[in-house]
Amino acid sequence: MELRQLRYFVAIVDHGSLSRAARVLHIVQPALTQQIQQLEEELGTSLLHRSAQGMQATDAGKIFYEHALAILKQIADAKSAVNQSTDKPSGTVALGIPQSASGALALPLLKAVRAAYPDIVFQLTEELTGNLTEQLASGRLNLAILFDDGQLGKFHCKPLVEEEMMFITRADSQFACKRKTITLEKVLAVPLILPSIQHGVRPRIEQVVRDYGKRIDNVIDITSIAILKSAILADMGATILPVSPLLAEIQRGEMRACAISDVALSRTVSLCSSKNIPLTNAAMAVEKLVLDVAHDLCSSGQWLGAKDLT
Repeated sequence: MELRQLRYFVAIVDHGSLSRAARVLHIVQPALTQQIQQLEEELGTSLLHRSAQGMQATDAGKIFYEHALAILKQIADAKSAVNQSTDKPSGTVALGIPQSASGALALPLLKAVRAAYPDIVFQLTEELTGNLTEQLASGRLNLAILFDDGQLGKFHCKPLVEEEMMFITRADSQFACKRKTITLEKVLAVPLILPSIQHGVRPRIEQVVRDYGKRIDNVIDITSIAILKSAILADMGATILPVSPLLAEIQRGEMRACAISDVALSRTVSLCSSKNIPLTNAAMAVEKLVLDVAHDLCSSGQWLGAKDLT
C-alpha cells in the first residue's frame, strides 16, 4: 500500500468522480483507475461503486476513508513539525468542539487564532461529542473540547471550565419557573427536550437524575441544538443545559434560565489531545491560546454560568 494510493482514493471520494479527481491530481484517468484497483486487490474488498450521483464509497470504503484521512493528516503534521519554527508556528491545526460549547468558545477562539497566529491554518469542526472522541483518537483532530465523564483516560486533558446546567424555557412559557430557582422534582414533572445520548451533556444529566432516585420519563430526544432551540421556542417543553448554547436567545429575552436548587448539576469542559500522537508546535500554540481564551471569557463574565478551571 502506497501513500499516493490513499491520496488518490480520498480525492475520488471527495470529488465523487474519477475524471474530476484525475484533473485535481494531475494524472490520467487510466492510471488513477489502475492504482485504485491495486489498492482494492491488496485489501481484498471493493472501496468504490458507481451510482447515479457518481463514484461513492462502499461501506468498507467509508471505513477506509476515515483511516486514510487520519494517516494523511498525521504525515502532514509530521512534515510540519520538522519544518516549522517555534517562534512563528505554521501549518494546519484541527480542533473539534461540541455543539453545546461552540456558542461560548468558537467565535472568540477563531478571532484569537487569526490575530495571534496568521500563519496557522485553523480548522474548527463542530461535531457530536462521540464523533469528536473518535476523530481525536484516530488523529484526524489535533485537539478537541470534551466533557470529562470519567472516560477520558486515553487522552491528555486540561480542564477549562466548570459549567452549571440550568432549567431553560421560553421566556413566557407555561413551564417557566416562577422563582429564581426550581427543584429537580419539579423539573422532572415538565416535558423535557434534551440532547440525544451522543451529546456529552446527556449522560451527565441522566447520572444526576439516577443518583436523585428518579428517572426521566417524558423526554423529547433531539440531536441538533438548532432544532432543540426551535422546540423550546415553540413551547413544546423545557431543557436542562448550560447557558452557553442558548446564550443569544437568553440575552435577547426569548428564553429564561433558572437554577436547579437541590442538586449539583454541572459539567467539566476540558481541552484534550492524544497520548499517542505528539502535538506540532502550531498545535501547542493553539492549545495554550484555548486556555487563555477560556480564562479571559470567564474573567470578563462573557461565558455565563462558567467557573474558570485553567
